[in-house]
Amino acid sequence: MRVVIAGAGAVGTFLAEDLSANGHEVLLIEKSAAAVPQLADELKIQLVVADACEVDVLQDAALDRADVVIAATGDDEDNLVISLLSKQEFAVPRVIARVNHPKNHWLFNETWGVDIAVSTPHLISALVEEAVSVGAVVRLMQFESAGARLIEVTLAERSPAAGSTIEYIGLPRGAAIVAVVRDGHIIVPRPDIQLRAGDEVVLLVTDDAEEHVRRLLVVG
Repeated sequence: MRVVIAGAGAVGTFLAEDLSANGHEVLLIEKSAAAVPQLADELKIQLVVADACEVDVLQDAALDRADVVIAATGDDEDNLVISLLSKQEFAVPRVIARVNHPKNHWLFNETWGVDIAVSTPHLISALVEEAVSVGAVVRLMQFESAGARLIEVTLAERSPAAGSTIEYIGLPRGAAIVAVVRDGHIIVPRPDIQLRAGDEVVLLVTDDAEEHVRRLLVVG
């Protein structure tokens, strides 16, 4: 997989090293020339000194051959511009953007070419909710271009789904159970698996299906 990362800060360099170590082809773009000499010595990946907000730079980086673009700079405006250019000008299949300031999170959607927006405060908030919320829907991740999201529900004792098999629940077409976590172990969600109170059910749902799923799994 070919991955282009814009921004060679702590986030960008970590991602570049990790993805490269896992066998992916990685190109890192950084506009600050002062940081590049040291990075070039430390990283064993291709590094380009340029402004990723410029179309010509992205053209030279062969963004049309990229499978994934990660806009990971420390500036939300730059990340939005990079995302929009990646999607509209180069039709990159997946664009992931870093959200630096939570108040800007609403901007990071398909209108700006963002498939997945990653906001650290929102992720931490979701993890806190996931740890303490029983019988409630917790949104874990949004996939803007698909109009879908990853959610998690910890089944309460009186959940309508507790004691029923996955097949019997009757999930709508826009929802699918991705995994069931029980006693710290992941269970493959086969149709004959019976759900229990305390199970953490992870689902991929469309916008239209979420409310239906809530009625099926959450106590009214």
